Amino acid sequence: MTTAATPPGDLKGQLYLVPAPLDFGCAETPDLQQTLPLGTLKIAAGLTHWICENAKSTRAYLKRIDAITPLCQSLQTLALVELPRDVHKKGDHSGNFDARPLLQPALDGHDQGLVSEAGMPAVADPGSSVVRAAHELGITVVPLVGPVSLLLALAASGLNGQNFAFVGYLPQDAGERVQRIRELEALALRSGQTQLFIETPYRNLVLFQALLQTLQHNTRLALSSGLTLARAHCDSDSVKAWRHKAVPLDNTTPTVFALGR
Repeated sequence: MTTAATPPGDLKGQLYLVPAPLDFGCAETPDLQQTLPLGTLKIAAGLTHWICENAKSTRAYLKRIDAITPLCQSLQTLALVELPRDVHKKGDHSGNFDARPLLQPALDGHDQGLVSEAGMPAVADPGSSVVRAAHELGITVVPLVGPVSLLLALAASGLNGQNFAFVGYLPQDAGERVQRIRELEALALRSGQTQLFIETPYRNLVLFQALLQTLQHNTRLALSSGLTLARAHCDSDSVKAWRHKAVPLDNTTPTVFALGR
């Protein structure tokens, strides 16, 4: 795919990786300043060009920012470009999607923001193709400070934070899911590497029960649910102990799972 000619480096805009609050899809919408620094919000408020996962949710986020620090221009006049639907569904981490055309505004001298629906774009969310393309085009990439659910969950787990891996979603097929759980457990017990994974909220309980039925009783399992919300819950215990506890999950709250030794 061809791209437009690139102007001299000092005329290019920058690509800002703008974290979003972790309350997407939740009934609670806490004050943004509880989880995002004012400096991050001010930079976001000054951007006129955006690459986003979903334009509707991005406008809602920018409206919340505007209530704290006014946007540089009206919400209706901002340029928002969505990543293709295939990128949402299949991800863009393999490098198969060419995102360079999306960065034309930066090549023309405009700063751009990259945002996903929750947390840090390109981490357990689409956006890595845009970041790769920015590097290829000589556009400066600036990650901003904000919540990253995986790191918050890891820190709260009590598991190995020196050696860990995020493995995305586990299979939905019951047999394949059990096999994958056993593979991850074997790796964690052998190497000490903490295994982090997520599930769509409406399947939280199915995954939790599969973990309790499949994992060895001494394996440690940690759950971090509703991170940064008032009802946030983080718990870490052996599978044996989990089997005698009340279920701490529901099927509506985003949750990060971690297992290790």
